[in-house]
Amino acid sequence: MRSGWTPSVVPNDRDLTVYIVEDDFGMAGRAYRETDAGQADIETTITDLISGQYNDPIRVVSFNTAEGWSQDVSEDIAREIQRRHDIAGEDPPSHLQGFIDDHVGYARQLALRLVQSTNSSSPR
Repeated sequence: MRSGWTPSVVPNDRDLTVYIVEDDFGMAGRAYRETDAGQADIETTITDLISGQYNDPIRVVSFNTAEGWSQDVSEDIAREIQRRHDIAGEDPPSHLQGFIDDHVGYARQLALRLVQSTNSSSPR
């Protein structure tokens, strides 16, 4: 690394956070799926996972080479998928249940729907 180097605060076309999915192909092994650079954003990745574009997703890794970092974001992605389906009142797709269970587990907060009582004799 160069001495005195300071990263630019001005974004450029190379300063992108990219998301890639490791997929399990069974006997053929595991691989990070090839992804179009223009469609490697978080929203496209989540949409592709939900729509079944992956065989058996194992993990999601994000990276930004301009900023010099990478991280496993599988838990964040699994929680977001679960959150979207909880809001819709649906179970996540069965093809993602293993991914969600592996990264979120069963300890999740369910939405509590409050119902106002119409009984006037109940204490307040």
